[in-house]
Amino acid sequence: MPEVSIIIVCMNRLDNLYPCLNTVYAPTHISFEICVVAYMFSKENLAKAKADFPEVNFIENNALTGFSENNNIALKKASGKYCYDLNDDTEIHENVIDRLVYDLEHLPENAAIVSPKINLADGSLQLCGRPPYPSINYVLQQFHLYAEPKDDTLGQTPVFEKVYKTTNITGAAFLIKTDIFKKLGWFDEVYYFTPEDIALSTLANNKGYGVYVDAGVTLIHKWRQTASKLMRATRPSAVRGSVIFFSRGNAFYYVLIGAGVWAAESIKRIKARFRLLSNPTPENRTKYLTFRNITRSIFTRKTTKEIFIKYYNELQEELKSNE
Repeated sequence: MPEVSIIIVCMNRLDNLYPCLNTVYAPTHISFEICVVAYMFSKENLAKAKADFPEVNFIENNALTGFSENNNIALKKASGKYCYDLNDDTEIHENVIDRLVYDLEHLPENAAIVSPKINLADGSLQLCGRPPYPSINYVLQQFHLYAEPKDDTLGQTPVFEKVYKTTNITGAAFLIKTDIFKKLGWFDEVYYFTPEDIALSTLANNKGYGVYVDAGVTLIHKWRQTASKLMRATRPSAVRGSVIFFSRGNAFYYVLIGAGVWAAESIKRIKARFRLLSNPTPENRTKYLTFRNITRSIFTRKTTKEIFIKYYNELQEELKSNE
């Protein structure tokens, strides 16, 4: 039985997956297994990946499922004492996994999750822990009136060495005790794309489990370097999920938060429309359609999954008509 089950979801992006897998082996000395959900892989890419990484357990999935669902497919098959959930657009150049296991073995018994410090590809800090994230901050962030602090360890006293208590994790990379993850019900599939990580952290906190960050180990996240035409389907679903989460099941709060987010996204939609008219590039069209779809999705009865499927199918029909 491996100590750690590494879970990776990849949507037919070998350019993401290969660097991610290749950087796992050298710095990791603890026993581990790797489960990759091969999401909508072409037959050629799946065959190539299996041949190049025969030790990896590839789980083929061609159904329209979101980030949470895809992760849960693999998580339910995990046999390790710990699960290390990892984005495919990440790279490990330090002994991150070994160190996080060491952390959980030396933290208080109720410690459930620990994440590394996460840097962007240019070496700048993306996140080192995450403080509480109230709904008002989410709304203000849509108007660019609030920026989430990048380093939640500033001014804090470490629990030991460079390990700090924090509130939330980022889904890019974190280690969690498998038995606790199972008790929490894995990822909540209501959140098709986001904010599944904050929802998991919140549930863990509410159940009395501890969330930590180790500022002494760093992982590289190639965030926003792998955006695609799919953002016109993924972003509307993600925003709808965020409004659902931050309203906490209260209809009044949903309308209030939704109205604020709708106003912010409408402004972005108008700006994107003018950019498209002045410079009709495919990239500008994708951005405009993304904001248009977001504003159409906030006040709808459709689930986050139904929203993604709607706009994903719309994109596929458009691609077929252009062939």
